Formats: sequence, C-alpha cells, structure tokens
Amino acid sequence: MNTKKDILEIAKNSITIESKAIANLINFLNKDFENAVKFILKSKGRVIVTGIGKSANIATKIVATLNSTGTPSIFMHAADAIHGDLGIVQKDDIVICISKSGNTPEIKVLLPLIKDSKNKIIAITGNLESYLATQADFVLNSFVEQEACPNNLAPTTSTTAQLVMGDALAICLLEMKDFTSKDFAKYHPGGTLGKRLYLRVSDLIEKNTKPIVKPDDSITTVIIEISEKRLGATAVIENGAIIGIITDGDIRRMLRNSNDFTHLTAKEIMGKNPKVIGSDAMAVAALNIMESNNITQLLVADGEEYKGVVHLHDLIKEGII
Repeated sequence: MNTKKDILEIAKNSITIESKAIANLINFLNKDFENAVKFILKSKGRVIVTGIGKSANIATKIVATLNSTGTPSIFMHAADAIHGDLGIVQKDDIVICISKSGNTPEIKVLLPLIKDSKNKIIAITGNLESYLATQADFVLNSFVEQEACPNNLAPTTSTTAQLVMGDALAICLLEMKDFTSKDFAKYHPGGTLGKRLYLRVSDLIEKNTKPIVKPDDSITTVIIEISEKRLGATAVIENGAIIGIITDGDIRRMLRNSNDFTHLTAKEIMGKNPKVIGSDAMAVAALNIMESNNITQLLVADGEEYKGVVHLHDLIKEGII
C-alpha cells in the first residue's frame, strides 16, 4: 500500500503534468482562434458544442460557461446526433466539435452532415492531422504531451486542456461583448451575485411583520411587541414618524441596570436617531450599513413613512452574505 508521502507525490506529479500542459496552450493560440471568436461574435445563430465520451462531458461544461456569459449555446452528443438529434443544428448555428484524436467513428459520420448544411465547424482537438482538424473551418489546438494517468490512457490532461481552451473562447467572447457583472447577474438571478445586484430591501421585508410602539407605551408592551413580531427590534413611532428604535439588546441592558422598570416607557430606553434605509435601496446596501455599524436590524422608511424592519437573518436567508 502507498504511504502518505507516496500519495502526495502522485497528486503533485499529476497537478504538475496538467499545469505544464495548460501553460503550453498559450503557444497554440493563433489566427484560427482569433477568427473563431470573431465569427461567433458576428453569427446570428447559436453555438452547438458536441463530443463523445469524456469530451462530451467537457462539452456540457463549455456550453454552461458560454450560456452564463451571454453566448447562447446547446450541447449535442455526437452519438445521439447521428441517430436523430442532428435536428438541433439550425441555420446560422456554429458547431464546436471536441475530440482528442479527432478520428472517432461518430465524428467521421457527423462532420459531413454538418458541412452539407453549410454550418461552420470549430474543432478543439489535439491532433492537427486528424479527420476533424482537416474538415473544420477553425482549429483550436489542445495538444498535450501526456495524460496525468501513469499509463497515458485515462483522459485527464487532454480533457483539462479542452476545458481551458473552451474557457478561453468564452472569456474572449465575454470581453469582446463588454459583458458586465450586471449582464452576468441577469443569467444568475438565483445566485449570490444576481441577488446582490437585484434584490432590494422591499423584497426582504414584504413577508416581515411591522413592529410598532408609541413613545409612552410601557416596557411590558415593548417586550410583547418585540417578542410577537420576532425581529429583535421595534420602531418607536410618534405622529407617523420614526423617533427611535428599541432592540432586544436595549431590553437586556435595561434589565441589568434597573431593578424596577415597571415605570419606564418606550421613549426612555429607545435609541435615538436610528439607522434607516429606504425600501427601494439594494439589499447589499443594507448589509453594508449593518456591518459598518455592528448592528443586526435596520428600520425601513420611505420619507417619514415607516415600512418595517430588515434583519441580518433576512440577508443570510437570501444568500447575500
């Protein structure tokens, strides 16, 4: 059995082999790569990415990256394509075909069918003498000297090279389109970035209760209001306007400092000039205020109209943090 040292050495060797192969891809970037990017940018169609075996797995990831960065893409398995799925490819679509050898039987059957339909083909292959390379309109060289597998058989380094070449293609397209973080968020509305850019305070408080006490309300009333509304705080409202806030922390401090609090009122223990945010403000702005002031609640108001309370837990729940 291998020792711990042996295992780590194997891992380090694997990473070294792959990292060197990836770095070497820089030497393969040429006019074909540049022209492929330009052609996709001008195209009115989609990008269809195809492959077989491990290359098909890489193709699905490249499709996901292209879609998320603004280039409409669809995965088509090479074997399924020649058994009915070729209808996926429409006029003006560009086909990216991925294959280490470039000579698999499925690829040899598929390419003439694509060319008959006048669709352009971009090859990602490690064999420039292959059938795929000679038939493609643009060839992206993903050659690697060896796989990380000690038998030089299991697709490892070669599939990593394919993936990196696809990422390079996607990033070039992204930058050429001036694709911004806001554009990215449109395609990731459920993700953290999307929520940071689109989620507003009003979205956070719409299901929250709206704790309110009056300045002369008793401490008992205050405690009941905070407990029932379960937001850890209540606004103190006078003549429709916010004049203060009472948090559960204020209640604890009052209990520590006073043996007899039955005579106290809300206005006597409230925090004056509380931090307030508008309901139309971004949720991330609420987070920034909380973090900079070391607080967990913010009162929400539009002008003098009290809207509710946003709590740190609301931000955590939505994945803003």
